[in-house]
Amino acid sequence: MRDAYCEDSAVCQREVKEAKMYTLFKVLAIAAIVAAVLILSIAFAYVPAVLDATVVEETGETDTISRVFLLGTYFLTVVLAAGVGVIFWFMKNRFNVSFDYLFVEDELRISKVFNGKKRKYLKTLKCDQILKIGKCESDGFERTCAGIPKRQIVFLTPNREPSKNKNFYYILYSSSLEKTVNIIETKTELMDLVILAAGRNKWEAR
Repeated sequence: MRDAYCEDSAVCQREVKEAKMYTLFKVLAIAAIVAAVLILSIAFAYVPAVLDATVVEETGETDTISRVFLLGTYFLTVVLAAGVGVIFWFMKNRFNVSFDYLFVEDELRISKVFNGKKRKYLKTLKCDQILKIGKCESDGFERTCAGIPKRQIVFLTPNREPSKNKNFYYILYSSSLEKTVNIIETKTELMDLVILAAGRNKWEAR
């Protein structure tokens, strides 16, 4: 085990714009859920009123169709409002996403960060299980991805182009379940440690 430590982050290059989108979807989600709660809160008054209104005065019989329609419309509105709120709440996490990389104890630990605050651990790449490392701009990247299903090509960066002083690197990794190609955006210093721990023979220069 090497006594080495390095950390880096792939920050969204559209951070300002996407932070606004994150906030917008969060506000819309809260508004929709609050609307659902408010609509549901009148159920104690609305439901008895519907039950009374759907009784035909002349015969005293129940107008079942009207009752089902009115109650169904009411509860469907509640469900739709709540559903929209939940959808928007999860959709907000698509905006202003960044990734943190931490190299320690011969492992590369990767986390996903939402709007610069909420962090979610994703995976750990153990260097002794790395099969190949290279730059995404090399021919080796195309050759490596050619034999891997698309669902096993994992983009661990929010950007389409690398930021200043960084590069896109691919890491072919073999776990007990499958092989994956992991694409990260980081500085040379961090990758040098990963290559040293994995073995320089894993580095594919072309």
